[in-house]
Amino acid sequence: LLGSEAACGTTAGASSNFGEADDVRLVNTGSTNRLVSITDSSNNVVATFTLIAGEVTFVRKKREEKIFAAHAEVLAVGVVTP
Repeated sequence: LLGSEAACGTTAGASSNFGEADDVRLVNTGSTNRLVSITDSSNNVVATFTLIAGEVTFVRKKREEKIFAAHAEVLAVGVVTP
């Protein structure tokens, strides 16, 4: 792990690169599906996907890209992969 699991920011301006991780583990702790967005270093959205309620997934991104979600009940942490 590259730090502690934390709530995702809920705007592009509050997005995080999670320790410049290439891979990020996300979990939707809520009971509602949530939109997750990936931005470039200038906060332009480059990709989005829906994280189903209760789902855990891993996202591969560029180190400088950042992630935010539609609600803070989406938690994330950068991970190291071999």
